[in-house]
Amino acid sequence: MKTRFVLFLIASCICMINLQLEAQDMNNPFFSEWKTPFQTPPFDKIKHEHYMPAFEKGIKEHDKEIEAVISNTAKPTFKNTIEALEKSGELLTKVNRVFGAMSSANTDDEMQTIAEKSASMLSKHNDDIFLNPKLFAKIKAVHDSKEAKKLTPEQKVVLENYWLDFTMGGANLDEKGKDALRKINDELSQLVVKFGDNVRKENSKFELVVDSKDALAGLSDSYIKEASEKAEAKGYKGKWLFTIDKPTLLPFLTYSSNRALREKMYKAYMSRGNNNDSLDNKKIFSRIITLRVKKANLLGYKNYADLILQRKMAKTPENVYKFLSDVWKPTVNTAKKEVEEMQALIKEEGGNFKLEPWDWWYYAEKVKQKKYALDEDMLRPYFKIENVIQGAFAVAHKLYGLNFIERKDIQIYHPDVKVFEVKEASGKHLGVLYTDYFPRESKVNGAWCGSFRDESNIGGKFISPVIYNVGNFTKPTSDKPALLSVDDVETLFHEFGHALHGLFQHITYPGAGVVPTDFVELPSQIMEKWALEPEVLAMYAKHYQTGEVIPAALVKKVENASHFNQGFETLEYMAASILDMDWHTITDTMPRDVEKFEKESISKMGLIPEVWPRYMTTNFIHIATWGYESGYYSYLWSAILDSDAFEAFAEKGLFDQATAKSFRKDILEKSGSEDFMQMYKKFRGREPKVEALLKKRGLN
Repeated sequence: MKTRFVLFLIASCICMINLQLEAQDMNNPFFSEWKTPFQTPPFDKIKHEHYMPAFEKGIKEHDKEIEAVISNTAKPTFKNTIEALEKSGELLTKVNRVFGAMSSANTDDEMQTIAEKSASMLSKHNDDIFLNPKLFAKIKAVHDSKEAKKLTPEQKVVLENYWLDFTMGGANLDEKGKDALRKINDELSQLVVKFGDNVRKENSKFELVVDSKDALAGLSDSYIKEASEKAEAKGYKGKWLFTIDKPTLLPFLTYSSNRALREKMYKAYMSRGNNNDSLDNKKIFSRIITLRVKKANLLGYKNYADLILQRKMAKTPENVYKFLSDVWKPTVNTAKKEVEEMQALIKEEGGNFKLEPWDWWYYAEKVKQKKYALDEDMLRPYFKIENVIQGAFAVAHKLYGLNFIERKDIQIYHPDVKVFEVKEASGKHLGVLYTDYFPRESKVNGAWCGSFRDESNIGGKFISPVIYNVGNFTKPTSDKPALLSVDDVETLFHEFGHALHGLFQHITYPGAGVVPTDFVELPSQIMEKWALEPEVLAMYAKHYQTGEVIPAALVKKVENASHFNQGFETLEYMAASILDMDWHTITDTMPRDVEKFEKESISKMGLIPEVWPRYMTTNFIHIATWGYESGYYSYLWSAILDSDAFEAFAEKGLFDQATAKSFRKDILEKSGSEDFMQMYKKFRGREPKVEALLKKRGLN
């Protein structure tokens, strides 16, 4: 009787636990179908405590789906193996997409703790898949089958991507090698999260508090007012606060006549992650490089760049170095001429010092004013952010017939966010676009594009894309709207180009959407080309107070200054690209002194002292966490493509419908479902030529 009672209590406890778990599941928005418009994330319901249970359940469900593929006794085919894998992991993808977006755009310490915990779980889960010999045997059977030759072009790409995922993921290693790879991947997953979080915290930590009005010389009234409002919000009443987020940093470097403060701001930005404190990234990055070399060696490659470039257009480090070398000389020569002009101006003004990197923006602006009678403050009033957004939308409408309808009924994750339904000219729903453009402490610095959901159409189950654009542009003040710089305008158009790529992507399988970084920047960078065209400026550049369209004389000044400072802008970018390649062509696993390595790299490349790389190692988030390692060169590689591609529009008309239709059909819709160079040649009729880039930047 006693035993029966004990069993009854145990059963009751188990029942209660199960009921509690079911209740938790019912309260977790990731565990039910979203009844929101277009199944967009229900941000009003998603809480921090929902992420880890969703990750855990998502991994378990994915494991079961993988096991079902493995245990299928039928002969491996594309449908029962590759397509089945493409359909698997729905819950895990769902939570991962939302969490990935929020951990960059709306994060906090609790989110970062979740990021660290989930990173290790996801690393193990990925390794469990890619290192599974039974699953790899199935994929190999399909890869080697006669059926593989009869697949559609897109299916062939998907199959090849799986083959590369597994072979580059260690599927051919023995058990000892697989164990070693698991340990490497697990440690890397932790380090990259920590690196990124340190940079985010560094961006928020630095404060330059000014208590003397004399120290504000050169700064505009609106900029000073913004700094005053920032200071008051932080408790520094009667003072002025400046931070190193880009919308604050660049105007300060451009207009502040206080050279000592310019130096302080610039060095604070460039030394993020390199201050020998709890946020220091030197040891972290050195360890990342060591682990990446070990991983590459384990997989049969002499360095990490050899491994990564297998999936990019460039293919080899030698090709990347040659490409950068070909553009380096004309770029350095142009930058040297720019230095001469600025040094002459310093002398003319009675200055007795040599131009330094923190002087560049200030004196470049002075030279621009002298040569072209043009400065940023003349242009900003015409670039109210709402007008710029509508300008980007108008370009997409004239090119592709798209319409953007703001939706107030779709949940947002922050008050700064706006949501638009995107429709074809016919009225057909195309997708959803979120925009999130203002800086805040919960957001990583920079600008980017991502997706909460990509398009797919497996078995006739169509899923439309949900895309987001994120930026860190100047915020409105109490008496002025957000007025953008020219650089901000081009950045907004750039990310919008990525968004169009995601919206237009017309593929059946998500696995066909894998686009290498040296091609993925083509759709974004070509959109920048429309931003400052006179015909386009007339569509959206209107004075925020009077509504006056930007005067033709001012547009002409913008045109005349289009080549200005291109030596510097290209050179600082190329220096960072070479630094990236130098790090990832290391062949030994010895720990590196980061500062010493940087100095040697910069000395070897022959960088002029007045220019520093765009990023230093300890804050180079692109190559540490964003997937651009051995790939930062991609922006310039894609610049050749976009400059050449835009010439097709320039030759036939900015909004030539036949050219726009071809660009959409052959480039944007195809995504990665065909060979990238073949895609480009279908559009242009030939391979790209570098001359268009050199001409566009005035480097020839």
